[in-house]
Amino acid sequence: MKKRSVRVSGHPTSITLEDEFWVELQAIAQKKSLSINTLISEIDSEHEGNNLSSALRIFILNDLKKQIH
Repeated sequence: MKKRSVRVSGHPTSITLEDEFWVELQAIAQKKSLSINTLISEIDSEHEGNNLSSALRIFILNDLKKQIH
């Protein structure tokens, strides 16, 4: 697990993600032609709850599940 500094809606924050999730998040951002900060900001604006790292993991899991089906 690694703590990473990002900007969410223009504000600096940190998230803690395993390297495997970070790689997938970067791939999703690239696929959508978004910066990693923009994608994280979008996910942050749509998730409910306080834990952004968990919201990112769920977003990544759902994206991977869509690819399977």
